[in-house]
Amino acid sequence: MYRANAEAQRTAARNTALPNRRDMHLRSAETWEAMAAAVQDNADRAMVNEAAKEAGKAG
Repeated sequence: MYRANAEAQRTAARNTALPNRRDMHLRSAETWEAMAAAVQDNADRAMVNEAAKEAGKAG
């Protein structure tokens, strides 16, 4: 979802003739990409934490 929003913002940037609006859309796309990366990082950390918790129960 976040990456789709980023792509939509990049498309909007390509479709506008106004430099300020183009910059706004590109900044928005960067923000959406950063949010997508943060969500992925959190999911990865949650998996590692869950695996560590299960390993602690087994040992």
